[in-house]
Amino acid sequence: MASRKRTLETADIETNAFKTPDKKVSVVLGVPPSEYIQWGVEETCEYLRTEGLGEWESLFREEKITGVGLRYLGENELDKLGIERIGDRLRILHSIRKLWQVDVQNNKVFNDPIHGHVELHPLLIKIIDTPQFQRLRNIKQLGGTYFVFPGASHNRFEHSIGVGHLAGELVQALNERQPELLISRRDILCVQIAGLCHDLGHGPFSHMFDGVFIPKARPNCEWKHENASLSMFDYLVNDNDLRPLMESHGLVFPEDMDFIKEQIAGPQDSDQSEGQWPYKGRPESKSFLYEIVANKKNGIDVDKWDYFARDCHHLGIQNNFDYRRFLKFARVCDVDGQKQICTRDKEVGNIYDMFHTRNCLHRRAYQHKVGAIIEYMITEALLKADKHIKVEGSNGKMFCLSESIDDMVAYSKLTDRVFEQILYSSSPELHEAREILRNVVYRRLYKCLGQTQSETPLTVTRGKIHDWAKELSESNPQTGSLDIRLQPEDFVVTVACMDYGMKYKNPIDKVRFYCKADPTVAIKIRKNQVSQLLPERFAEQLIRVYCKKTDSDSLEAAQKHFVQWCIDRNFSKPKNCDIIAPELTPLKPDWGNQTGDEDAEYDSARNVNSARKRVKSQLFK
Repeated sequence: MASRKRTLETADIETNAFKTPDKKVSVVLGVPPSEYIQWGVEETCEYLRTEGLGEWESLFREEKITGVGLRYLGENELDKLGIERIGDRLRILHSIRKLWQVDVQNNKVFNDPIHGHVELHPLLIKIIDTPQFQRLRNIKQLGGTYFVFPGASHNRFEHSIGVGHLAGELVQALNERQPELLISRRDILCVQIAGLCHDLGHGPFSHMFDGVFIPKARPNCEWKHENASLSMFDYLVNDNDLRPLMESHGLVFPEDMDFIKEQIAGPQDSDQSEGQWPYKGRPESKSFLYEIVANKKNGIDVDKWDYFARDCHHLGIQNNFDYRRFLKFARVCDVDGQKQICTRDKEVGNIYDMFHTRNCLHRRAYQHKVGAIIEYMITEALLKADKHIKVEGSNGKMFCLSESIDDMVAYSKLTDRVFEQILYSSSPELHEAREILRNVVYRRLYKCLGQTQSETPLTVTRGKIHDWAKELSESNPQTGSLDIRLQPEDFVVTVACMDYGMKYKNPIDKVRFYCKADPTVAIKIRKNQVSQLLPERFAEQLIRVYCKKTDSDSLEAAQKHFVQWCIDRNFSKPKNCDIIAPELTPLKPDWGNQTGDEDAEYDSARNVNSARKRVKSQLFK
């Protein structure tokens, strides 16, 4: 029996020998160790005592070493303090360095196709593993663009993880490069959470929902997905009881909650007087932190970095912008009394490439003429189904599609699946909506008649769009008109705005750079200092016209109405209008001023068209 007892005791000792001891982290005077930058002299000395280094307490107190100074302590500084033995210095340095290694434990690794292996803080994992965040798995990043580009199947879920990762990369790069910025672990964690949660408020088919559907369903409602992101974040924290966990990781309520929300949607207090610092989460000395997730100054932020790289990857489009170079050269400088993120002067070309990539993505994918009309048709279906689909919200109350934005319990149940919900329904009330979606699935789409432009920028309203549709139906082609009557509702007019992110302004004018000779001074680089090949204008409006009738006769008549309307409105020459309505184009003199190869190309097209007509007439004879 005694032998058996000794055997069990030996086994216990051997088992415990292989156990990893729990990592114990002391908390000094109620201040989490990750916030050591906030420590004064007393807190620093208290930490030395808890680490068994109390014998050096008087030296630290005499030299008034605070938490800020701990990051700068090295062997030379300890030697100057009179700590002669190398072993003593190494013990002190080991204990001090533990302070900025506290949050390294228990991180989780994701294998992302864009950024590779991404390591995220345990608190971020807890946020990801909530129903409110997992909902983003079922919301397409590019909405209706997936119906045009077969690879664009990625969702808001992976984009949000990518933005959270890049937000941490940028803020930590600044912290390592400039310790004097006093970026705390709390700051880093809040910036990462803001990046992770910035898109929580997106609805079905992403920007189609808040940019097209809601304005039509509720024209008097001023609502954007950023508003829903704030409400959904509150709902996520409260519904999953995350506040105690967030506080255990050093976050402070309500200060850090305000900071996270302000990064997503800007200042929350509209009553601030002009010139006063508008943010509550962080002081003006940390203004640069508000430029990381959603940069309101010049548009250079990690949200764009991720969706440029991710969307280009899935669309099969080349990405000309390398965010890794920006990370290497990012630096905070004083600009007009505030701290702003700047980059090296030699990177100005890379920044122009970034905004050029944005413009290319809008032109080639985001506002593709077929993708745009598909989203228009899906919006039509949602509008017809709006009152007939109910979603249960708080306290069992039922909400229709457009009302769900008022209740996060209901809104959290709304995803792209509403498309199949309508498509496969058998309800008589959803018949019209169902037929529209069947047309999308069977590719029976409204036909694009072409696109044109105005010489001067136009203020486009819903009323103007309605007036243009009426003008199109009433336009009277001077020659070649067909005996077909078209109504305003037969036309769909859309306006696609292509720009560099700040409408008609050059966003690079808001960017500041620094030189290698003096990295502390921020400078402005003008366009004429960069290249003569840069754009003269930074925005344009493309007016597109579609026809809902797709039979050949109606389509031919609609095309001629469109060309005549462009003549009447003094808009630019539509593409292919020489083939669509060759008898109309000579009626506008400046449309005929083609030179060289262009003349040959248009003459050839006109000759081919005429030949086809002659063959067709002979066949009928």
